[in-house]
Amino acid sequence: MKVRKIPLRTCVITKEKLPKKELLRVVRTPEGNICVDETGKINGRGAYIKKDIQVLEKAKKSKLLERRLECSIDDDVYEEIRKVIEK
Repeated sequence: MKVRKIPLRTCVITKEKLPKKELLRVVRTPEGNICVDETGKINGRGAYIKKDIQVLEKAKKSKLLERRLECSIDDDVYEEIRKVIEK
């Protein structure tokens, strides 16, 4: 039997290559809204971050996620990301 290839993505904060299931996708939609994409299928510019509270804090502090998505991110979105990570 053939071994299935596990899709790897890079965390924009830590630069680690990890399987998609260990990462969370944050998307800027064509309308300009920022949302958490748990399915991985929402259209728009996406960025992956590791499912870790410390990485989220680093992203918020350095504004690196904002630069990757090319827009400003409200605190509400960071709280939504935190809730998804804590699940």
